[in-house]
Amino acid sequence: MVLLSLYEQRVYRYLARHSTIASRTYGKLPEDMAARARDNVTAIRDLLSLAHPVSGPIKIKVEAPQPADALLAAFRRAERRFGVEWEVLAAVMLVETKFGRVRSPSYVGAKGPMQFMPGTWKAYGMGGDIDDTGDALLAAANYLHASGAPGDYRRALYAYNHSQAYVDAVLLHARQMKRDVRNYYAYYTWQVYVITTKGERRLTGP
Repeated sequence: MVLLSLYEQRVYRYLARHSTIASRTYGKLPEDMAARARDNVTAIRDLLSLAHPVSGPIKIKVEAPQPADALLAAFRRAERRFGVEWEVLAAVMLVETKFGRVRSPSYVGAKGPMQFMPGTWKAYGMGGDIDDTGDALLAAANYLHASGAPGDYRRALYAYNHSQAYVDAVLLHARQMKRDVRNYYAYYTWQVYVITTKGERRLTGP
């Protein structure tokens, strides 16, 4: 299952870099599958546009994520408390750390499974541990709610990361999870890639 999901992820990443081939591919797929592929490829393309390729040796700490069902329960707990849809929280965590696989700070100093800047964590972390998944999810829901969610997800997500490409990618992934919860489980198996000046490298998975 994980290996098959990795194949799918690799196909999407390839199509994200080859728009002509992607367009031809959509036309050969059943309508529902084409819509899913288009959303995923577009989201990945948006995120690749934000990537900062690394040129030298770096250390990135990765580890196995919490079980998918445990994470789903935590997403729903945060949704109940702050009214932010669990699919949006899951999409943010997918984009930020592949559901907690990445444990290193970002290049700008964001930390934890939901990648909070220390100042933002101080304001919205509610005294929790920035590296604790449950605390981080509640803080993310708190921050998004304070920034406009659920009334205006675009405004809330833009506060989380000042990039329209980021906002678009998160909402595309969230839309797929809303259409079918099985897409959440598929995303959960996606692996971590790092973009280098010599190409991309996969850090986790089979």
